[in-house]
Amino acid sequence: MAMGNRPEVKTAPAAIVALDIGLLAQQLATALARVPFRHPFSGRSSPLSNLGTAVTREVIRAFMGYASSLQIPEFRSLELVVDEICQVIMPPMVRTLEVDGHHTSLGGVPGILYLPREVPPVGFILYLHGGGYIGTSPTMYAFFTGRVCRETECAVFVADYRLAPEFPFPAGALDASAVFQALLAAGIDRERIFLAGDSGGGGLANTLLLADPARIAPVRPAGLVLFSPEVDLRLDEPSVTENAEHDILPWNIPTASYLHGFDATTPSVSPLTADLTAFPPTCVSWGGNEMFRDPIRRYVQRLLEAGIPTEAREYEGMFHVFQMLMPWADDSRDVYRRVRTFIHNIVRDAPLPVAPLHELLGIDR
Repeated sequence: MAMGNRPEVKTAPAAIVALDIGLLAQQLATALARVPFRHPFSGRSSPLSNLGTAVTREVIRAFMGYASSLQIPEFRSLELVVDEICQVIMPPMVRTLEVDGHHTSLGGVPGILYLPREVPPVGFILYLHGGGYIGTSPTMYAFFTGRVCRETECAVFVADYRLAPEFPFPAGALDASAVFQALLAAGIDRERIFLAGDSGGGGLANTLLLADPARIAPVRPAGLVLFSPEVDLRLDEPSVTENAEHDILPWNIPTASYLHGFDATTPSVSPLTADLTAFPPTCVSWGGNEMFRDPIRRYVQRLLEAGIPTEAREYEGMFHVFQMLMPWADDSRDVYRRVRTFIHNIVRDAPLPVAPLHELLGIDR
């Protein structure tokens, strides 16, 4: 469910929501009008692909900047509208991927489970969606996570974890931990479970590996897959300002509502200050033009220094979470291939499952 559907979450009156949608439409129209002035056909790819990149950058940046300027009830109401639209347009798109989506819950946490239609899953991915710890929903991620399911031949559960500001740290981590423990309780071998996430979801995945076990059950999956992860909430690296004009993120990235006074340098929310020696093999991809570029580079370096097998790739000219926003791009396709190879190399030596994964989870195909 989107956050606005939770009984504890306030939403705005319909008249205000209608006004907000009208103003958003104006913002998006203005963003499109800017595209011709941004040299949209120049870049590393074909003119058409470069145009797609320029349009995506302008539109998403305008949407995120406008949405983050709203009051919380209005933000949640707008999110509900987008989620309802995605409930209509996403399922047919997912079906074209030869993937089936099932609304279910694991460990008491709702979400969407994707299963490849033609082959038995070789592994299980617990996916934590992005949104800066404050927004989006599993439905909005349906095409991307369905694509991950198809490319990796893994079952993918997209957890609908609780979001800030209504539920600040560590609520989301507690939800993700409950899902992971439910997978183990169902009999799924740890050596076939992967933890994955993008943006804030990538940061949350790191929290699961680093959090105080007295508060959150420790996690040790077979591997970690991260797309443009938010690994440093201090936001004090040079790329945060240098790439602000090139990225889709608003220049004033909000983090206070998630931390809610919690220290941003604490290892459980900042892997750049943590001991990473117990991390599983990790696959990371990010864009050279994203604001999180420098923290991700340092994160990868710390993984390597800790002796963690690491598959890392920076994509020149790409912005934040391009892997999800531009699935047609050559760079995104390369990411999918790398993730597939990374996962299959790990599960190749894992024990055979005692039963099909969907049966262990009680899912009727």
